Amino acid sequence: MPAIDEQRDERESAPALTAVTAGGVGLRHIADLTTKETEGVTAVTPAQDGWIITVEVVEDRRIPSSGDILALYQVEIDEEGSLLAYRRLRRYRRGSGDNGETL
Repeated sequence: MPAIDEQRDERESAPALTAVTAGGVGLRHIADLTTKETEGVTAVTPAQDGWIITVEVVEDRRIPSSGDILALYQVEIDEEGSLLAYRRLRRYRRGSGDNGETL
């Protein structure tokens, strides 16, 4: 078992998250938290001590799929990828386009 100092050195020498890896981490956090199907990452923004990621989620499947209810979630993670906060920003119908309206 590595000593505490060795573990600290490994964390300090680990490369910081890139936008791509941060997006993947944020996507997994939302999938785990909501237990819903994720559509993908729509934004990754650097923050002071980490990243802010926006993820699109299918909240309710409908037939036809143009009636699906989607949601945008925002995740804040630190530089190591640990979850700091998350929230749902808005919900909308898939076929409605991006007109800024919410359900």
